[in-house]
Amino acid sequence: MEYFADSFAAAFALIVKFDPEIIRIVVTSVYISLSASVIAALLAIPAGVTMALNRFNGKTTIQHLLNTLMAMPTVVIGLLLYGLFSRAGPLGEWGLLYTPTAIIIAQAILIFPIMMNLTVTAVNAADPRLIPTLKSLGARPLPMMLQVIRTTRFAILAGVITGFGRAIGEVGAAMMLGGNIEGFTRTMTTAIALETSKGEFELGLALGMVLLLIAFMLNFLLSILNKAKS
Repeated sequence: MEYFADSFAAAFALIVKFDPEIIRIVVTSVYISLSASVIAALLAIPAGVTMALNRFNGKTTIQHLLNTLMAMPTVVIGLLLYGLFSRAGPLGEWGLLYTPTAIIIAQAILIFPIMMNLTVTAVNAADPRLIPTLKSLGARPLPMMLQVIRTTRFAILAGVITGFGRAIGEVGAAMMLGGNIEGFTRTMTTAIALETSKGEFELGLALGMVLLLIAFMLNFLLSILNKAKS
């Protein structure tokens, strides 16, 4: 118990004094996850709204596929992308392996089905009079989509925040594709795994505390958005 208390105190001290290594790791991690979230949102939100507004063959199958992809292990995504980005892979000449770009792509793929699924849910949960009213006013597809996004923006934003939270806590694909290179691809989750295995429990604990703080802030934002949309 004394060991844990001392480690906790040392970890807290590292955070309070803004240890440069911790700042560097946190900034890298937030940058990668934020970039992945923006890319995924730009694709998932229009796709989710389009799917919710239209009826077509295979819609149920796509919904089941989205539900399945939401539970996909991150190491599977890492494995597939590693095969694509490795030197012998079809995209090996792009030199993406062990770069932040590779992690961003992996995280964007990971959270895309989450954001799209939550967007579909947000649109389906909207006022049932919204779509018929827009159609009766002669709204074209693009203006209708923009109006639906505007009306359900709080629920959609909650989905984006959920995706970001999933991305920043990802470790499997980040380790496989980023290589955990110090000052370049080392994220909070990969650093925690590395430092703990090296016996640097205090640094790993400090990063874990920062990660928990970010999770708390995200949940706080979600609660605010839930109150705003209710």
